[in-house]
Amino acid sequence: MPESVLITGASSGIGRALAVEFSQRGYGLGLCARRLELLVKLQDELSGNNSVEIAALDVGKYDDVREVLFNLAEKLGSTKIVIANAGIGERSLPGEGTFHLDRRIIEINLLGAMATIDAGAEIMKKQRGGQIVGISSVAGFRGLSNIPAYSASKSALSTYMEGIRYHLTQHNIAVTVINPGFIDTAINSNRKFRPFLISAEKSAQLMADMIEKKVLSSTVPLWPWALVSGAVRFIPERLWCKFNT
Repeated sequence: MPESVLITGASSGIGRALAVEFSQRGYGLGLCARRLELLVKLQDELSGNNSVEIAALDVGKYDDVREVLFNLAEKLGSTKIVIANAGIGERSLPGEGTFHLDRRIIEINLLGAMATIDAGAEIMKKQRGGQIVGISSVAGFRGLSNIPAYSASKSALSTYMEGIRYHLTQHNIAVTVINPGFIDTAINSNRKFRPFLISAEKSAQLMADMIEKKVLSSTVPLWPWALVSGAVRFIPERLWCKFNT
């Protein structure tokens, strides 16, 4: 029986590209997302490869996450990797009546990911090992003025995963944090400036390589984002506030 990967937010963007990439590498797939109709199309597309199980899931409905992931894992038989990928991005600023967007971003990108990781860790502990992967973002390295809630959600996710790494390694569970730069997907398609842009397909190849190597944390692509991300941490607050637009 081939090893399998569970992926949230698999109906589009990075999640869909990862599903295709891991399918091509011979993994079984457990795919979930809010838009079941898109998962059905993806399942049909990948039907010639290994097992592909799908389920509707809004990770913001936390009580549903464990049941859905456990059902997918049971159908697949052996789950090697759980990828917390589901996420949303909205422009929202304080005082503009958009707090509901901020709240939803935190609910999905952070709490939904934590619910996914919690269920994934339980699955992995029962089978005595595996890997938890969180799709974070270079946007989490510093607060971005036009998407502050998104930056906060990704920064918090990366910090959380760093915090759980020691505990999970005691159970033979690797923890990997992936920080994509600009990937050509719908979540950032309306931005005029997308430096170092790469396709979703290329990003999935790079991410899958990193995941299989069980890297602790990496930007995607590694260069030049590793250099850029390291440099922005040292920009003085006054300058960051002035030029971060």
